[in-house]
Amino acid sequence: MATTNSPGAGSSRSSGRTTRRTTARKPSRTTTSTRPRTTTTQAPLIERAVLVPVGASLLVRDNLVSTVRGLATKYQTRAGLERELKRYERRGATARNRFERQVRRTRTRFEREVRQRRSRLERAVRQNRRQFERQVRSVRRDLEKQSSVVGGRVEKLFSNAQDRLPSVS
Repeated sequence: MATTNSPGAGSSRSSGRTTRRTTARKPSRTTTSTRPRTTTTQAPLIERAVLVPVGASLLVRDNLVSTVRGLATKYQTRAGLERELKRYERRGATARNRFERQVRRTRTRFEREVRQRRSRLERAVRQNRRQFERQVRSVRRDLEKQSSVVGGRVEKLFSNAQDRLPSVS
């Protein structure tokens, strides 16, 4: 923490001059003037370091005593104890009912989504099946037409071949 107030302290001399000044320098402040400050600033810091935990522990103690006194007055009589137990029971029942409603809502939403997906899937399967059956019927008709055409051509070729065979023999 020692500071110096001499001229040029902390500045760099890059001019390269090595001349001496003829003026007398003021005596710089030494650590002797800083020491009393150090001791005066250290004492409050030490005191603070001790007093902060003490104050925090006293605050915790006060809060604990207040809580215990509050609980003691609430549960001092049987009626007070029963009143608090009923209050806790109502709060628990409310939390349970809220949870059950949430579960029912979630289950209903899930079941609805499953039904929708199932119906979409069944609809897609029916459409694909109809389209497949339509295509099969179309291909069957085309094959029947082509087979009758091919059959007619085969018969025509056969009859032409028979007509030519007796004439060759």
